[in-house]
Parts: sequence; C-alpha cells; structure tokens
Amino acid sequence: MENLVLILTLLSLIIWIVLLMFRGQFWQADQRLPELQKPLLNYPSVAIIVPARNESELIEMSLRSLLNQNYPGSFSIILVDDQSQDKTANIAEKTAKILNQTERLNIITSQPLPGGWTGKLWAMEQGVKYTQQLINPPDYILFTDADIEHSPNNLKQLVEKAETEQLQLVSLMVLLRCQSFWEKLLIPAFVFFFQKLYPFRWVNHPQSQLAAAAGGCILIRREALTRIGGLQILKQALIDDCSLAQAVKNTLSKGGEEGRLLTPVNQGFSMGSFIFPFTSKSYYPIWLGLTETTHSLRPYPNLASIWDMVARTAFSQLNFSIILLGLTLIGMILIYLMFPVGLIWGILHGKGLIILLAALTGLLMEIAYYPTLKLYQLSPVWGLTLPLIGFLYALMTLDSALRYWRGKGGSWKGRTYP
Repeated sequence: MENLVLILTLLSLIIWIVLLMFRGQFWQADQRLPELQKPLLNYPSVAIIVPARNESELIEMSLRSLLNQNYPGSFSIILVDDQSQDKTANIAEKTAKILNQTERLNIITSQPLPGGWTGKLWAMEQGVKYTQQLINPPDYILFTDADIEHSPNNLKQLVEKAETEQLQLVSLMVLLRCQSFWEKLLIPAFVFFFQKLYPFRWVNHPQSQLAAAAGGCILIRREALTRIGGLQILKQALIDDCSLAQAVKNTLSKGGEEGRLLTPVNQGFSMGSFIFPFTSKSYYPIWLGLTETTHSLRPYPNLASIWDMVARTAFSQLNFSIILLGLTLIGMILIYLMFPVGLIWGILHGKGLIILLAALTGLLMEIAYYPTLKLYQLSPVWGLTLPLIGFLYALMTLDSALRYWRGKGGSWKGRTYP
C-alpha cells in the first residue's frame, strides 16, 4: 500500500510539473486586450447579434451596455427574440427609447426551431440572415449573449485587435459572476479548467491547430463566416463557440486547398492537440483572451445551477466517448485528489517522503490557481479547495454522461437536446 500511495503521489507531482512548464503557460491567465495607443484611421461597421430567450431580468442592463458603446464606427444591434414567454422584447424596445437609440436597435422574432438546430444557434442564424439582406452588410459580426454587460470600450478594443493583427475571430472569456459561496468555490475553477483544456497562448498561435472561443463575446469577420459556410455547419453543436472557432481557424490553411475542412467542427477533446498542437502549417489567426471589465450578469446562486451548466456539455466535450470519460475521471483523481490523499496517508503513517511529495504537489496547485483567483479578486486560501473542486467537477462530468445515456442530453431554457 505504501508503494502504491508513493507512486501515485509522485505521478501527481510530475503531472503538475508538466502542466506548469509545458502546457502553454495556461495558468498565468495573461491574455488580455491591450489599449491601442494610436486609433485606427477607419473603423469598420459592426452588427451585434444578441439571441435572447426569456431574459427579462437581465436584458435592460445588457442592452444598455451595448447601446452606450464608445465605438467611432457604425454599429447596429439585432436582438433575436427566441420565442420568449416573458417581456424580453418589450423591455428591450423600451430601453432603446429611453436612450434615444431606437434607430440602432432591430428586434426580430425568431421562427420556430427546426429539427437539427440548437435554439441559440438558430437564433444567431436568423440574425446573420438579417444582416445579409441589408444594403450595406457589416464588416464584422459580434455574437454576444443577452446576459453580458459590456464595458464602454469593449467593441472598440475588439475591433482594434482584429484590425491591427488581421485576425479572423476575436473572443473574450468574460468575467463570470462570482458572489455567492458556490460561485466563489466553482466559477473561477471553471475558467481555470477551460484554460487548461484550451491554453489561450496555443489558441492564439497561428501554427497551432488548437482553436477555442467563449460564446458570450465573439467578434468575427463577415467574410470568415461566409468562408466556413455559415452557421449551418455548426447547427447541432452544443459547444457552439469552440466549434465556430475551430471552423474559422482550421477551415483551410493558407497554403491549403480552398474550402477543405481540416478537422471536424464537432470535435471535442483531442488527445493529439492536448499533447502537442503545433504543425508546420499556418492557420487562419484567431485570438481568445480574458477581461476584467466585461462581465456576465448570469447568477449561479447554488450548486445545482452550476452543476447543470457543466453537465449540459461536459460529455459532448469528450466526443461522447466512454474511453475518454474513463481517462478524464482517472486524470481528475490523479491531478487533484492525490495531494490530500497522499498528505493525510503520509501523516497517519509517518512517511516523510510521501508528505514531502504531497506538499510539493499542493504548492504547485496553489501557484497554478493563484492568477485565476486574483482575476476574480479572491483570497489565495480558496486554492486549498481545488481538490474538492476537482472531485465535484469529476462528478459533474460523470453525470453529464449519465444524462446523455438516459436521453436527456443538454437542457437549456426549457429545451432538451437528446
């Protein structure tokens, strides 16, 4: 038993060393939008598409932040009322009138959801079709959720980033709400795990095949959306943001065959890209980063609300693979649970080497998690809860698989996708 605990604790320590040194510096949480010192000569036009379903509680604050953008160029807002059963559309219209911005806001009612589409993507698709009918179609499209409060300069910074670096897509992982106990315990970890799965530096490297985006805030060139064949190719994707980023970045390499999709758009976890994502090809450049000023208004007041949010898509991220599910659960145990297990076992049996290895593992965990805790203005003490958090997320992932096998699929806003 002692040898087994020693080997597993040592293996956990080695994994953390590899993660910190060779996993794209994901833990540093340092990919941010810079302030452009010299403004652009010309600011392209932007259409902001907001799919909204039963968002009466949040739509006013979200829409105000969009209507009050300090953007030097032309922009309009297309709010797609996705079969709401509350006063989402009425509140949006009233908000625009109060701000004297009715000419900037266009409200369209979503058509009934057809088979083969998820609700959010279908609403986004109708917003895109609306822009295609305009006399002067926009240069960019900003997809954003109805629960996001944007900083006044957010649109300006996104466009400046895309224009100065000739990026096809720019996305922000907005600051999620972190007020309740369960939000403080689990929300920063959600961002931490997302960065570990998709290291932002690798996503942002033109020779890396890894692609990802955060659905709350995605700016995309209209020509890039046209090139990939529109949103139709993503219509069944529950993880639509990462699927869109993958399609934009990997649709074709700059020296490749026109129109050739290099990787499937519904690909989730990829063992190859997890180990070494770089190739000799140059992919279309995209960028994914963090922000402290644009944030989500969506509350997660209890464990159940966060549990449902994770379980909705966790198994689809693993390509619905039992093998990947098993490897993930084993990995979560090794990475997050061997620190407390080894430490307690070593103390109880007086094994100094195991105590030392476990303590070093815990120290590396704390170092890795600290930048994300700092982003959310939380005490480093919360880093001690990472083993518990890892255990809970492992259970959420397992529950995601169980829901899929029971035919529950992903549920959101009264819709279930089997």
